[in-house]
Amino acid sequence: MLESLFDLPLLIAGPIIVGSLCLYAIVGLSFVRRYVLPRLRSQDSYSDFTGAMLQAVMVFYGLAVALIAVSVWQSYSDAARISSQEASAAAALYRDLSGYAEPARSQLQKQLRDYVNQIIQQAWPMQQRGQIPTGGVEIMNRFQAMLMNVEPTTEGQKILHAETLSTYNQLIQARRLRLDAVQARLPGVLWFIIIVGAFINLSLSFFFRIEDAWFQQIQVIFLAAFIGFVIFMIFTFDRPFRGELGLRPDSYQLVYDHLMQP
Repeated sequence: MLESLFDLPLLIAGPIIVGSLCLYAIVGLSFVRRYVLPRLRSQDSYSDFTGAMLQAVMVFYGLAVALIAVSVWQSYSDAARISSQEASAAAALYRDLSGYAEPARSQLQKQLRDYVNQIIQQAWPMQQRGQIPTGGVEIMNRFQAMLMNVEPTTEGQKILHAETLSTYNQLIQARRLRLDAVQARLPGVLWFIIIVGAFINLSLSFFFRIEDAWFQQIQVIFLAAFIGFVIFMIFTFDRPFRGELGLRPDSYQLVYDHLMQP
């Protein structure tokens, strides 16, 4: 699949995918009925054999596509969950820092606020283009250096500092998983199976000897449209952060607006 297709609006990408299969169904059926079927021996057993082949291929193709669709949706859901976990960890860490003494509290909270704002304003647009952002590394390095320089004195401060470090580690882990999810996508070989399998299924449907050409054409177009819709669904969720249905930084924006506004 061309990467540029994932940046197209769904109202354009959808008709392209479905329309391409329907166009192939119309042209292919007309070609087979006019030039191929007349050269074949006319026997009813041919249609029976073609029907059995089509059913067998459709079953295996349907199973493969169903498993792929479930995998794509799982990857999309995991990316959404990871982003929510990172935003929640940032909110919890910001609240933990409110128990620190000045000037460490203000400095650490500012660094964390800058980090969340960087995700919203800079990192997320890059993720939507399929690029892995690196701008947050420097901010978190400074934050970690400041946090490690804090030396608690009382027992209460030691407990708070240990909890803060634990929350910070959760934030870093969620960040790493989010960056990994930017490159989450189906391998090219699976897209090859999806696309080639769709054309094989449609091609087999051309070899039925139906006297009414319009009736057969309508049935084949419906089959092509259904397969196209399934492929479009997989296409829509294949890149968790890209496209109109790509994930948005709403959870980060909520944390920033309601908790971190200076």
